[in-house]
Amino acid sequence: MKFWLTAGLSFSVWFLFCQTCAVSAADGALPLKRAPQQDAVPITTAAPTGDPKALFAKGEAALQSGDLNAAEAAFRSVVAIDPRAGGAYANLGVIAMRRKDWDHALSLLQKAEKLEPKVPGIRLNIGLVKYRRGDYAGAIAPLASVVRDQPDSQQARYLLGLSNVFTEHYAEAVSALEPLWPQMSENFMYLYVLGIAAHNAGNAELDEKALGHLVKIGSETPEFHFFLGKAYLNREEPEQAVEELERTAVANPNFPLVHFSLGVAYRHARDTARAEEEFRKDIAVEPDVPDAYEQLGEIYLHAEKSEECAEYFREALRRDPRRPASQFGLARVYLKQGKYQEALSAVDAADRLAPNSQNVHFVRGQVLTRLGRTEEAQKEMALAKHLMESTLDKDRESMGEMRVPNPELARPPQ
Repeated sequence: MKFWLTAGLSFSVWFLFCQTCAVSAADGALPLKRAPQQDAVPITTAAPTGDPKALFAKGEAALQSGDLNAAEAAFRSVVAIDPRAGGAYANLGVIAMRRKDWDHALSLLQKAEKLEPKVPGIRLNIGLVKYRRGDYAGAIAPLASVVRDQPDSQQARYLLGLSNVFTEHYAEAVSALEPLWPQMSENFMYLYVLGIAAHNAGNAELDEKALGHLVKIGSETPEFHFFLGKAYLNREEPEQAVEELERTAVANPNFPLVHFSLGVAYRHARDTARAEEEFRKDIAVEPDVPDAYEQLGEIYLHAEKSEECAEYFREALRRDPRRPASQFGLARVYLKQGKYQEALSAVDAADRLAPNSQNVHFVRGQVLTRLGRTEEAQKEMALAKHLMESTLDKDRESMGEMRVPNPELARPPQ
């Protein structure tokens, strides 16, 4: 099924997610068509009564019509009669997904997976939920298992590629994304993501192919100039990025994340004043997006404005607690201020989110030294040195100012 291959630019992960939640036996996205067997009804005097097949069909019809309450009631009746009805748990998981209740959805889908371990669609939805929660590392295993079972699953391949990009497994991202070229090469976002993966994997030929085709199919639209600008930014060409992103901003000042992306481009061009201005514009347009707050925190960290810096990092974490760079930034601020216990709490949080960061372990060693925990500090410094030698410049890019954030890959369209 090729539902996301639109001629325009409406493609997004959210569109993919919404379409996947629709009833679709063709993609194997959901085990909706398998009603429980009659002989699965437990024989107890208190057992609920009813025909589980009829209840399942009722729930299926309600789900198709968008009546989530009626669908939930029907599927809950099914599992009350037959606790082994994996398909009913899967559909309850879909209902929770539609309500954006990600934690509940994951719990239901994992129960469904235990009951129906051979159904790829359940694992696909588990991957979708983890992706929507920002757990990109956790999304990789279920999505990869779907690709192994169904190599032609475009949904699973694309989300697997995105998850590998977010976790900086660029060669794996290329392996997942490149086979989608025949179906998706007319899509701006696909070309943009493929270019990111290829560039960082050192595949110059594929990088040039993706960018060249993006320019070839481009048109004078804000969307085209946005993705072209981001492509230049990821190729470390900030001047070209600014030119393209400014075209988007002129055409549509409220275009999602254009001011944020301009701020990143100006930071890379070493124009801090313009960067700060653009990040503030982004906050005015999109106050609930954490990325601009984090970038302002990094700007003020380098300017040694500790109070402003700490407040912006805290604002980012209020909106998304799973941000290692903001926790790491706070740890550095507290270390400078002599607040060593607060610094340790923040750097420990950063370590849980980014356990292989040599910068995090180096700062943790500094904090432990200040706290008089010398033996632990020495171990952290040794680990930091080992990671630095093994990863070279990778960590400086992933945790530092040269990192290029791509929040547009993880958010629904406006």
